[in-house]
Amino acid sequence: MSKKPHKQVSFDQVLAALLDTNQPFPARFLHRFSDLSPEDLERLKKVWGQVPVERRVALMEDLEMLAEADTLVSFDELSKFALDDEEPRVRAGALSLLWECQDPHLINKFIQMMEEDNDEIVRAQAASTLAQFVYMGEVEELPEATLHMVEDHLLSTLSRDRSALVQRRALEALGFSSRQEVPTLILRAYTSNDPAWIASALFAMGRSADPAWGQHVVRMLDHPDFDVQLEAVRAAGELEVEEAREPLLNMLEEGIEDEEVRMAAIWSLSQIGGEGVQQALERLLAETEDDDEAAFIEDALDNLSFNEGVMPFGMFEFEIQDEKDLDHIIDLESETDDEEDLDEDMLARLN
Repeated sequence: MSKKPHKQVSFDQVLAALLDTNQPFPARFLHRFSDLSPEDLERLKKVWGQVPVERRVALMEDLEMLAEADTLVSFDELSKFALDDEEPRVRAGALSLLWECQDPHLINKFIQMMEEDNDEIVRAQAASTLAQFVYMGEVEELPEATLHMVEDHLLSTLSRDRSALVQRRALEALGFSSRQEVPTLILRAYTSNDPAWIASALFAMGRSADPAWGQHVVRMLDHPDFDVQLEAVRAAGELEVEEAREPLLNMLEEGIEDEEVRMAAIWSLSQIGGEGVQQALERLLAETEDDDEAAFIEDALDNLSFNEGVMPFGMFEFEIQDEKDLDHIIDLESETDDEEDLDEDMLARLN
C-alpha cells in the first residue's frame, strides 16, 4: 500500500495553534517557521503580541533545538523580528538562532544589544554572536574597517560592562582576533585563578589558531573544575596540540565519567591524530553499545582520516613491469629525499 503524500500545514493552522493556549503547540508545526515568506512573517507579526510570553519563550527554545538537529532549517526572518521582543528570554533566543547568520547588516544591531540591553544574558549572547563577524574579518570576508569596528566595541565591552559574564563572552569573541592586545587579555584571564575566567581564556585560545598556547592548554587538561577541563580538552583539538595526545588517550583509557568531556576528548583526538589514536577510537567503537555514541565515534574516525590524508589501502598500488620502472622509482625517491634535506636546511637558516 502506497503512503499518502504529506500534506503541507497551512500557516493559518500554525497561527491558530500558536494562539490556542489550551493545547500544547504541535512539534510538527515548527518547520513552518523556517524560511518564512514575507507574507507569512507579516501575519505572524500581527498576532505575536497576543501570544503569551511563556509560549513565545518555549517556541524560541524549541526552534533552537530543531536548528541543532536539522541543519537545513533557517529561522533567520523570525529571529530578526524577535530581536525587539519585550521579553529578554525571547531576545536571547533570537540571538542564539542567528549565531550562524552572516548578514553584516545585523552587526550594528548586535553591538547595540551588547552595549545597551538591560538584561545581562542578552548582552552576553550578543557578544557571543559577534564572534562570527570577527572570524569573517580575519579571513577577509568583511572589510577591515568593519572588523576593527567590531573589535573596538568588544574591547570596550570587555573593560566596561558591569557583568563578568558579558565581559567573558566578549573575550571569547575576541579569540578569533589577531589584534596585538588580545593575547595579553587572554593571558590575564588565564592567570586569574577564577575558573570561569580560565575557561573563557581556554575557549579564546582554541579560537586563536596560535599553537603557542599549547602548553597552557595541556596544563589544564586535568583541572578539577568541569568547565575548565572541558574547554582545555576542546582547545587541545582546535589547536592540534600534539603534547595533549597522550593525556587525552589516557583519559579515555581510564574512563571519563562525564559524557560531554568524553565526547570532546574523542573529537579532539581526531583533530590531533598521530600514533595510537586510530586504534583507540576503533577500540571504543567496538566496545560501545550506544548507537548515538557509535555514530559520533564513526564521525571522529572519518575526521581523523580526513585530517591525516589517509587514502584507502592499495589506491596507489601498481605493478612494476621491468627494471627500468624500478630505476625510475628509485630516482623519484632520491629526489624526494634531496628536497626534504633542502627543506631542513632552509628551516635551520630561518630559525
